[in-house]
Amino acid sequence: MLIKSAEFIKSATKTAEYPPAQLPEIAFAGRSNVGKSSLINTLVNRKRLVKTSSTPGRTQLINFFDINGQLVFVDLPGYGYAKVPVSVRKRWGPMIETYLSGRKTLRGVVVIMDIRRTPKQEELNLLGWLNHYAIAAIVVLTKTDKLSKSKSAQQHRSIARALKIDPKDLILFSAKSRRGRDTLWRSILSLPGIDG
Repeated sequence: MLIKSAEFIKSATKTAEYPPAQLPEIAFAGRSNVGKSSLINTLVNRKRLVKTSSTPGRTQLINFFDINGQLVFVDLPGYGYAKVPVSVRKRWGPMIETYLSGRKTLRGVVVIMDIRRTPKQEELNLLGWLNHYAIAAIVVLTKTDKLSKSKSAQQHRSIARALKIDPKDLILFSAKSRRGRDTLWRSILSLPGIDG
Protein backbone atom coordinates (compact mmCIF):
# COMPACT_ATOMS: atom_id res chain seq x y z
CA MET A 1 0.00 0.00 0.00
CA LEU A 2 1.31 3.43 -0.91
CA ILE A 3 1.38 5.53 2.26
CA LYS A 4 0.49 9.14 1.56
CA SER A 5 -0.25 10.13 5.14
CA ALA A 6 0.02 8.63 8.61
CA GLU A 7 -1.06 10.76 11.54
CA PHE A 8 -1.66 10.32 15.23
CA ILE A 9 -5.34 10.91 16.07
CA LYS A 10 -5.57 10.49 19.85
CA SER A 11 -5.00 8.27 22.89
CA ALA A 12 -7.76 6.73 24.97
CA THR A 13 -8.33 4.52 27.99
CA LYS A 14 -12.11 4.17 27.75
CA THR A 15 -14.88 4.03 25.16
CA ALA A 16 -15.99 7.64 25.62
CA GLU A 17 -12.51 8.80 24.58
CA TYR A 18 -12.30 6.80 21.33
CA PRO A 19 -12.41 8.77 18.08
CA PRO A 20 -15.65 8.43 16.05
CA ALA A 21 -16.01 4.92 14.57
CA GLN A 22 -15.94 5.82 10.88
CA LEU A 23 -13.02 4.11 9.16
CA PRO A 24 -12.10 0.40 9.30
CA GLU A 25 -9.66 -0.29 12.14
CA ILE A 26 -6.77 -2.73 12.47
CA ALA A 27 -5.50 -3.29 16.00
CA PHE A 28 -1.96 -4.37 16.93
CA ALA A 29 -1.49 -6.51 20.04
CA GLY A 30 1.48 -8.23 21.62
CA ARG A 31 3.43 -8.58 24.80
CA SER A 32 5.73 -5.75 25.84
CA ASN A 33 8.97 -5.48 23.85
CA VAL A 34 7.95 -7.64 20.85
CA GLY A 35 8.67 -4.79 18.43
CA LYS A 36 5.10 -3.58 17.96
CA SER A 37 6.00 0.11 17.52
CA SER A 38 8.81 -0.73 15.07
CA LEU A 39 6.46 -2.97 13.08
CA ILE A 40 3.81 -0.23 12.76
CA ASN A 41 6.46 2.36 11.83
CA THR A 42 7.85 -0.01 9.16
CA LEU A 43 4.37 -0.62 7.72
CA VAL A 44 3.71 3.10 7.29
CA ASN A 45 7.27 4.08 6.25
CA ARG A 46 7.73 6.43 9.20
CA LYS A 47 10.59 6.42 11.66
CA ARG A 48 8.71 7.84 14.61
CA LEU A 49 4.96 7.74 14.05
CA VAL A 50 4.72 5.36 17.00
CA LYS A 51 7.23 6.07 19.74
CA THR A 52 9.56 3.14 20.34
CA SER A 53 11.03 2.59 23.77
CA SER A 54 13.73 0.36 25.16
CA THR A 55 11.65 0.21 28.35
CA PRO A 56 8.94 -2.45 28.03
CA GLY A 57 5.45 -1.56 29.20
CA ARG A 58 5.61 2.07 28.04
CA THR A 59 2.41 2.03 25.96
CA GLN A 60 -0.33 2.22 28.59
CA LEU A 61 -2.99 3.81 26.41
CA ILE A 62 -4.86 2.79 23.27
CA ASN A 63 -3.39 4.94 20.49
CA PHE A 64 -5.26 5.66 17.23
CA PHE A 65 -3.52 6.58 13.94
CA ASP A 66 -5.12 7.66 10.66
CA ILE A 67 -3.52 5.98 7.63
CA ASN A 68 -4.22 7.69 4.27
CA GLY A 69 -7.67 8.74 5.52
CA GLN A 70 -8.69 5.13 4.65
CA LEU A 71 -7.75 3.06 7.68
CA VAL A 72 -7.12 3.48 11.38
CA PHE A 73 -4.27 1.61 13.06
CA VAL A 74 -4.87 1.02 16.76
CA ASP A 75 -1.83 0.40 18.95
CA LEU A 76 -2.93 -1.55 22.03
CA PRO A 77 -0.89 -1.58 25.25
CA GLY A 78 1.67 -4.37 25.50
CA TYR A 79 0.92 -7.06 28.05
CA GLY A 80 2.88 -9.42 30.26
CA TYR A 81 5.61 -7.13 31.58
CA ALA A 82 6.30 -7.86 35.23
CA LYS A 83 7.79 -4.49 36.20
CA VAL A 84 4.61 -2.58 35.39
CA PRO A 85 2.64 -1.92 38.61
CA VAL A 86 -0.07 -4.50 39.30
CA SER A 87 -2.75 -1.77 39.37
CA VAL A 88 -1.79 -0.75 35.81
CA ARG A 89 -1.67 -4.38 34.62
CA LYS A 90 -5.16 -4.99 36.02
CA ARG A 91 -6.51 -2.04 34.02
CA TRP A 92 -4.97 -3.21 30.76
CA GLY A 93 -6.99 -6.44 30.42
CA PRO A 94 -10.43 -4.82 30.72
CA MET A 95 -9.31 -1.80 28.66
CA ILE A 96 -8.18 -4.01 25.75
CA GLU A 97 -11.14 -6.38 26.08
CA THR A 98 -13.63 -3.48 26.04
CA TYR A 99 -12.05 -2.13 22.85
CA LEU A 100 -11.85 -5.52 21.08
CA SER A 101 -15.34 -6.72 22.00
CA GLY A 102 -17.22 -3.50 21.37
CA ARG A 103 -15.60 -1.64 18.49
CA LYS A 104 -17.86 -2.01 15.44
CA THR A 105 -15.25 -0.77 12.96
CA LEU A 106 -12.57 -3.29 14.05
CA ARG A 107 -11.72 -5.53 11.08
CA GLY A 108 -8.83 -7.56 12.46
CA VAL A 109 -6.00 -7.81 14.96
CA VAL A 110 -2.33 -8.21 14.12
CA VAL A 111 -1.02 -10.45 16.92
CA ILE A 112 2.71 -9.87 17.28
CA MET A 113 5.17 -12.35 18.80
CA ASP A 114 8.96 -12.35 19.09
CA ILE A 115 10.22 -15.33 17.04
CA ARG A 116 12.80 -16.05 19.77
CA ARG A 117 10.16 -16.71 22.43
CA THR A 118 7.76 -19.62 22.84
CA PRO A 119 4.13 -18.43 23.05
CA LYS A 120 2.82 -18.31 26.60
CA GLN A 121 -0.70 -18.54 28.01
CA GLU A 122 -1.37 -14.82 27.26
CA GLU A 123 -0.88 -15.39 23.53
CA LEU A 124 -3.07 -18.51 23.56
CA ASN A 125 -5.73 -16.63 25.54
CA LEU A 126 -5.65 -13.68 23.14
CA LEU A 127 -5.99 -15.90 20.05
CA GLY A 128 -8.72 -17.95 21.71
CA TRP A 129 -10.52 -14.79 22.68
CA LEU A 130 -10.34 -13.34 19.13
CA ASN A 131 -11.60 -16.65 17.76
CA HIS A 132 -14.50 -16.61 20.26
CA TYR A 133 -15.55 -13.14 19.12
CA ALA A 134 -14.99 -14.04 15.43
CA ILE A 135 -12.33 -11.31 15.01
CA ALA A 136 -9.76 -12.05 12.30
CA ALA A 137 -6.21 -12.55 13.63
CA ILE A 138 -3.03 -12.09 11.60
CA VAL A 139 -0.09 -13.62 13.48
CA VAL A 140 3.32 -12.04 12.90
CA LEU A 141 6.69 -13.25 14.20
CA THR A 142 9.06 -10.30 14.62
CA LYS A 143 12.83 -9.91 15.04
CA THR A 144 13.61 -12.64 12.49
CA ASP A 145 16.91 -10.87 11.71
CA LYS A 146 18.16 -11.82 15.18
CA LEU A 147 18.27 -15.56 14.40
CA SER A 148 20.20 -17.67 11.90
CA LYS A 149 18.20 -19.14 9.01
CA SER A 150 18.12 -22.63 10.55
CA LYS A 151 17.23 -21.39 14.05
CA SER A 152 14.52 -19.16 12.55
CA ALA A 153 13.00 -22.12 10.65
CA GLN A 154 13.11 -24.25 13.80
CA GLN A 155 11.39 -21.55 15.91
CA HIS A 156 8.85 -20.93 13.14
CA ARG A 157 7.76 -24.61 13.24
CA SER A 158 7.84 -24.76 17.03
CA ILE A 159 5.63 -21.65 17.43
CA ALA A 160 3.18 -22.95 14.80
CA ARG A 161 2.89 -26.20 16.77
CA ALA A 162 2.36 -24.36 20.07
CA LEU A 163 -0.38 -22.22 18.51
CA LYS A 164 -1.83 -25.19 16.57
CA ILE A 165 -1.73 -23.28 13.31
CA ASP A 166 -0.15 -23.93 9.93
CA PRO A 167 3.39 -22.45 9.69
CA LYS A 168 2.42 -20.74 6.42
CA ASP A 169 -0.18 -18.74 8.37
CA LEU A 170 2.59 -17.06 10.38
CA ILE A 171 4.17 -13.98 8.80
CA LEU A 172 7.93 -13.68 9.35
CA PHE A 173 8.86 -10.04 9.90
CA SER A 174 11.90 -7.87 10.49
CA ALA A 175 11.68 -4.11 10.96
CA LYS A 176 15.41 -3.93 10.22
CA SER A 177 15.34 -5.64 6.81
CA ARG A 178 11.62 -4.91 6.15
CA ARG A 179 11.10 -8.63 5.58
CA GLY A 180 7.40 -9.48 5.60
CA ARG A 181 6.18 -5.88 5.22
CA ASP A 182 4.44 -6.47 1.87
CA THR A 183 3.04 -9.83 2.98
CA LEU A 184 1.55 -8.22 6.08
CA TRP A 185 0.02 -5.39 4.05
CA ARG A 186 -1.55 -7.95 1.67
CA SER A 187 -3.04 -9.81 4.64
CA ILE A 188 -4.43 -6.58 6.12
CA LEU A 189 -5.91 -5.41 2.81
CA SER A 190 -7.52 -8.80 2.18
CA LEU A 191 -9.56 -8.64 5.41
CA PRO A 192 -13.33 -8.29 4.87
CA GLY A 193 -14.43 -4.66 5.12
CA ILE A 194 -11.02 -3.22 4.20
CA ASP A 195 -10.96 -1.23 1.01
CA GLY A 196 -7.31 -0.91 0.02
